[in-house]
Amino acid sequence: MTGTPMVRARNVRKRFGHLEVLKGVDLDVSPGEVVVVLGPSGSGKSTLLRCVNHLETIDGGSVHVDGELIGFSARGGRIRHLRKREVTRQRREIGMVFQQFNLFPHLTVVQNVIEAPTGVRGESRAGARARAGELLAKVGLADKAGSYPRHLSGGQQQRVAIARALAMRPKLMLFDEPTSALDPELVGDVLDTMKTLAEEGLTMIVVTHEIGFAREVADRVVFMDGGVVVESGPPAKVLDDPSNERTRTFLGKVL
Repeated sequence: MTGTPMVRARNVRKRFGHLEVLKGVDLDVSPGEVVVVLGPSGSGKSTLLRCVNHLETIDGGSVHVDGELIGFSARGGRIRHLRKREVTRQRREIGMVFQQFNLFPHLTVVQNVIEAPTGVRGESRAGARARAGELLAKVGLADKAGSYPRHLSGGQQQRVAIARALAMRPKLMLFDEPTSALDPELVGDVLDTMKTLAEEGLTMIVVTHEIGFAREVADRVVFMDGGVVVESGPPAKVLDDPSNERTRTFLGKVL
């Protein structure tokens, strides 16, 4: 790893009541790198992802994206929470795709895609529509621009959600189990879209149970359990020759 990481998480801790979900997580992600995060349910994977874009406020440690401290400012040796509009500005640079598609049901596909660029970034509707057309073509849905979400399959809706996130021109994309809510026959198209983004050099952190995707697309696989990073390395090493018994046990169950 060389240069400034796109993501630098240091000793990140997060607690929900008496339950400590993240117990001091360190993670660096280089520009253009694809990192796949694996682990059992409750291991802290999704919480870590949500801490990266400050959907969850960390209780300790720090998260930097492209050199900028996320959710806080540090001045004169003092740390303060950023105001809501400042956090919103930071989130504009970080796209996120969730398990559920969360499309606006009363808007067409193209209206869903242009909503944030026009409303948040202040782009012209004409420019945003042109960009939306390019993105919908990229995800294989150019012919669905005028459709409503209810007329799309789950896989198509998820690809619209990806296009919507890309419309904000993010420097980093976060995927939180993007195929877990899909029927098995719909998973492939979504993974193919994500593979294309990886090939184009987009920095991505992907929480998933799709081991095949991790093996084929990831530059690095991170295995989490119990709120900590247990193992990290190239896919061939972590998936085929893990050094930690917890990793071996998990992979033995899912493979």
